[in-house]
Amino acid sequence: MELTSEDGKLTPRERLGRRLRRLRERKGLSLRQLSELVGGYSHSYLGRVELGEQLPSESLVNTLDEFFETDGVLAELLELAQDPLIPGYFRKPFAKEKEAVRIQVFTSSLVPGLVQTPQYAQSLIRRSLPGETDERVNERVAIRMERQLILDREEPPFYWAIMDESALRRKVGNAQCMKDQMCRLLDLAARPRVTVQILPFDQGGYPLMGGSLTLRTLPDGETVAFIESYGSGELVESPARVLEQTLRFDMARSLALTDDESLDLIRTYLKEYEVEDDS
Repeated sequence: MELTSEDGKLTPRERLGRRLRRLRERKGLSLRQLSELVGGYSHSYLGRVELGEQLPSESLVNTLDEFFETDGVLAELLELAQDPLIPGYFRKPFAKEKEAVRIQVFTSSLVPGLVQTPQYAQSLIRRSLPGETDERVNERVAIRMERQLILDREEPPFYWAIMDESALRRKVGNAQCMKDQMCRLLDLAARPRVTVQILPFDQGGYPLMGGSLTLRTLPDGETVAFIESYGSGELVESPARVLEQTLRFDMARSLALTDDESLDLIRTYLKEYEVEDDS
């Protein structure tokens, strides 16, 4: 029986699952056998991928492409399946993120995506996209968590995050969710290539209020900027405009607390959320 969507056509996710099933069956492997041969990805997980019920991670797809010697075909199918889940304005910046050797980000009201916990990301996406199915929310979260793997590389990019204090104060999810998020920030800030700073309320206004800015420096030294606000974003590559956005980032950085002061403020919020969670 063919795996199809309601209109009778294979969706990109179903097409990926069908291709994987065919590759496995041609080798005469069961799901359990394939699981053992590709590094312990559970057979149930592989089964959900084959049925089109779940998108695989990039790491699994790369492993399968290598195992089946399919020259990146599965990775291409995954990219097609992910496309509807990634806003059009973010697709090019999404690709450049993987190449970056330095990432500098400022957010005015939220914890940046690369340092969000799964629970924070899920709560945020669910509130941001009312009516979205649980399945698609979970897939969006999975893509965001996959992006975070760049910080776990052997040589990760230098990552500098500055966020408005409101990102700490605004409760996304419950107190437990925020407590875990504060711990995540503290853990990441202890890494040698990660810097976290907070721009406190008492500094008043600043040039980047109401949006977010990400500067990505590529291996050849080129820097590109990505400006994002609700439901829209713009990739900036013109050197003159990138310089303009870099100056805005530098102004925000000059108003932020020092590294140590920022971590102390995060610990203060952590204690508040711990008290709330225990009450």
